[in-house]
Amino acid sequence: MGRPTRLGDEDSSDYGRALDVVIASPEIQRLLERSGVPGGRLRVRGLAAVARTTPAADAEYRRYAALRRRARGGRQTAGSPPLSGPGDQERPGAGVLAVLGVLTPVLAAVAAATFLLLGYGLRLAGALPSLAGTLVGVGWVSLVVAAVTALVSVVALYRTAAKQSADGTASVPDRFPAVEDAREAWLAALRDRGIRPFLLRELAEAASAPGPGEGRGSRFSSPAYAGPDFSGPGFEGSAPPAPRPPAPRPPRPERP
Repeated sequence: MGRPTRLGDEDSSDYGRALDVVIASPEIQRLLERSGVPGGRLRVRGLAAVARTTPAADAEYRRYAALRRRARGGRQTAGSPPLSGPGDQERPGAGVLAVLGVLTPVLAAVAAATFLLLGYGLRLAGALPSLAGTLVGVGWVSLVVAAVTALVSVVALYRTAAKQSADGTASVPDRFPAVEDAREAWLAALRDRGIRPFLLRELAEAASAPGPGEGRGSRFSSPAYAGPDFSGPGFEGSAPPAPRPPAPRPPRPERP
């Protein structure tokens, strides 16, 4: 076997659920009650031991990851949006029609606003009444064209989106049976050969470990540093030395 494959971020939730299933099993629950270990602490240790539990199901995980990549590659090819905008990409001129469908309402609206402003401006000024009437008429026609083309573009975009959604749903199923089977096989191997033996070892060591005052403490409990037997490192059984008495002073000579 080669180097074990690391789990992706998207598989962390599956690992957590598999860990919860093993912890909730009757066997682990009985051992938890017997050893007195909190289930939350056991779960934390199981989550921290991903690198130790996942190699037991490395072959199943490699197969599952390969099938998943292959399925996602086919999904992107079948469901990728057309590059030329609305309409069928294979149809010649689809890109030009899409551009015209977007620009025609905008240009018609700009032309309508321009003609109407010029026509009504000339009418207010009283100059060139025939030209003013023509500009107003052209402006209203341009406004109608803008409204109609905008409505047609919206309907075309809606139909294109509905068609693409239907095609993607029909051609690519939501779930691939082969991928789901490989995922279930990986999770079963992970639970049986990876997570369950690790939790059993942890609980066995916790049950056989002596208490804090008898030797090394259990890995699930903190050392009792605040207990009555703790006197600090390097100071057990030793007492401070007794102070020395002061040296006697020599007698002073008597005067004659």
